[in-house]
Amino acid sequence: MSTDTIEAEPIADGRHDFDFFAGTWHVHHRRVTDALDPDCDEWIEFEGTDEVRLILNGLGNCDTLRVPELPGGGSIEGFTLRLFEPETGLWRIWWASTGRPGVLDEPVVGRFVDGVGTFECRDVVNGVELLVRYVWSDITQDSARWRQFFSFDEGASWHLNWIMTSTRTAASA
Repeated sequence: MSTDTIEAEPIADGRHDFDFFAGTWHVHHRRVTDALDPDCDEWIEFEGTDEVRLILNGLGNCDTLRVPELPGGGSIEGFTLRLFEPETGLWRIWWASTGRPGVLDEPVVGRFVDGVGTFECRDVVNGVELLVRYVWSDITQDSARWRQFFSFDEGASWHLNWIMTSTRTAASA
């Protein structure tokens, strides 16, 4: 058989790592009350929804996160844009919300390895320089976990400050 007729297997380059996330999700949030205080250990919990759609033929996705009622009052809406760069195999993730109107956060950059996605960047939040890390884990067809960490010491230690546990809604299953 001629080698030019054998189809090569596609390279697993990561462009479909977030495909699982398309659809509508119920999101349970657990967040520290002051993410900029590395010693803060007071947590609040609240519920929300997330609607995710694939874009650019699978090279990206965007979502709208809605929390209609925050503890203590108010609400929040957020928007995430995730884009995959085939040449590097890296994802970039941008975030904006009504919590900081008019601000598009620096993108965290990274990839999935063995089913866990780790994404990092340098950022300035309310005047505080820090490193940001997102970790995606525990991913199934119907659930996923996202965690956010801040480092105030160049990555020597990481402080968990937000956990989102997402469960696919029956309507998008």
